[in-house]
This record gives sequence, structure tokens and C-alpha cells, in this order.
Amino acid sequence: MKSIYAAALAALFALPATAHEYQAGAITVDHPMAFETPKTARVGGGYLTITNSGETADRLVGISAEGFDEVSLHETTADDMGVARMTHVEGVHLPAGETVMLEPGGLHVMFMGLDGDPFEEDEKIPATLIFEKAGRLDVTFNVESRRGHDAGEMDHTSNEMHH
Repeated sequence: MKSIYAAALAALFALPATAHEYQAGAITVDHPMAFETPKTARVGGGYLTITNSGETADRLVGISAEGFDEVSLHETTADDMGVARMTHVEGVHLPAGETVMLEPGGLHVMFMGLDGDPFEEDEKIPATLIFEKAGRLDVTFNVESRRGHDAGEMDHTSNEMHH
């Protein structure tokens, strides 16, 4: 009998690990997060994983969040000389049955207009993802420390973007 209670207790404590997941139809958004930024940062990046478990493709067409000059989707690419650039993208294709990661060094969310109000560890950033078919989905980006994460990402403290 103890094992049943132990299993139930373990399941209860496992809930917070999966509580940072959001669902809209066949779309699952996992672990929206942003890194803390320096006080001088004018922009910050947001990252998440989107899984389309449906049988038809969908598309992330936009994102909104209060308190920013602009929130949009960007992609980091490198030219032939290895120079990284961020470019605005109109949407993110979500093929049926596949997972797409918005991560440092690739597709990501740009929160613009921090201007003296940096992202701080443990801060919560409410936002709404807008999908072509699944509709609107409210999520919360958790701000995490950069310590322990891969340092190979693009530095968002400059504001060089190409639209």
C-alpha cells in the first residue's frame, strides 16, 4: 500500500516540472523562457518549443506582450564570413507531427524596448502566441539565469536588426 501512496506523491511533485506547458488544439508549447539581460540591454530574446501533434500543418504568425515597443519573430543567420545577423520573419512553419524549437542562434522571439528595465531572473513575462489555425494561446515566459546555458548564442544587447 505504501508504494501506491509513494507513487501518488511522486506524481504530485512531478506536476511543476510539466506545468510550464501550454496547449491549443494540436499545438503544444513547452517551456517559454528568456534569459536575464544586462541593465543596458534594449532587447531580449525569448525561446520555446512548439510541437504540432496534428495531421495538418499550422503556422505561428505572431506574438504580443504588453509593455514592449515591439514583440516579433526573428531568425539568427550567419553569412559566408560567419557574421551573425538577426532578421525579422513573418511566421514560423509548424509541420504536422513535428517539433520546432525557437532557441538561441536560430528562430526566436524578440522583445524590443527594454530601455533600462532589464529582464531579471525569476521574472514572468505574459505573452500571447498567435497561430494561423490553433488561434491565440496565452503563455508565460520565465526569465532564467544564463549560468549553465550554452554561451554560443547571439548577444541581444545590441539592437542591429534587419527587417
